[in-house]
Amino acid sequence: MQKTLGVIGWSGSGKTTLIRQLLPALQRRGLRVSVIKHTHHSLQLDEPGKDSYQLRQAGAAEVMVLSAGGWAVFADVSAEPTLEAQLSHLSPVDLVLLEGQKQLALPKLEVYRPGVGKPPRYPADPRIIAVASDAALDAPIPVLDLNDIEAVADFVADWSRKN
Repeated sequence: MQKTLGVIGWSGSGKTTLIRQLLPALQRRGLRVSVIKHTHHSLQLDEPGKDSYQLRQAGAAEVMVLSAGGWAVFADVSAEPTLEAQLSHLSPVDLVLLEGQKQLALPKLEVYRPGVGKPPRYPADPRIIAVASDAALDAPIPVLDLNDIEAVADFVADWSRKN
């Protein structure tokens, strides 16, 4: 299984923003990184009337659409795939950042902003290895300044290389 670090936090805490800022910083540190983003919203990427949609409606289990610039696979599933199944669709990289899926048993970085009005998750989840926050916290794990992307990237890169 590929090395995976969960990035969790309450809605509105800035998980996607942090990941978007971390990607170039981790790349500068020599890491190839992929991202899996989970959503609780209904996901409809394929459009009625398109060939790929019609092929799925005709019974294809999966439809791959590709060009010289990239590819995508459209698949209907009856349940969310396991982490192993998700990772099996990615090419090998140094690190996979997994946004969401906080219930999975894997190391996690929590994005915590007191302004969101929710409690931190790290006291109840022993798999949270650090917290990136915009506030000073007294925590038994490393607390990283959410606004210091270079420091967060150093932590993630060091963790990735050691684990």
